[in-house]
Amino acid sequence: MDPLTEKDIRTSFVNCSKGEASRLRLPTGFPDTPWEDLDYLGWTDPTAPQRSLIVMPGAGGPLGILLRSATGKPTGAVRSSMCQICLTGHDLAGVRLLVAPRAGAAGRQGNSVGQYICADLACSLYLRGKRQPALRLVRHPESLTLQERVDRAMANLTAFAAKVTAR
Repeated sequence: MDPLTEKDIRTSFVNCSKGEASRLRLPTGFPDTPWEDLDYLGWTDPTAPQRSLIVMPGAGGPLGILLRSATGKPTGAVRSSMCQICLTGHDLAGVRLLVAPRAGAAGRQGNSVGQYICADLACSLYLRGKRQPALRLVRHPESLTLQERVDRAMANLTAFAAKVTAR
């Protein structure tokens, strides 16, 4: 991912007001962000742990999405889950249902879309083997190259973003 400035990030959000975007906290350690290892920038607001943010490359420049953790606890015998972006398996705490208000009028009417995503939003690092899930699940080997896995993850994220921005 190409490096972003604070202004790039704050002006990229499509599903919140300009005022809300101006008040968002940037990721801890933002000046030292390892851009070369990232396909998108994702973080949880350090002052509001229920709020997460993603800024991804878009056709017209960076595209930012404000997300909130869904409330409620999982039920049943589920002990593990899989991120729907990078397809990394985690224990139940390693994946969260993140919900994004839709952009525009649909969002103002309360419409939203959700996706199960790595709780730490570090899909890029899991894909590159720079971070491992806490739960050691049996990983099935993939024949895809790193670039093919990155392309798949970004296609999944782009599809989610399309749902957020659909008019």
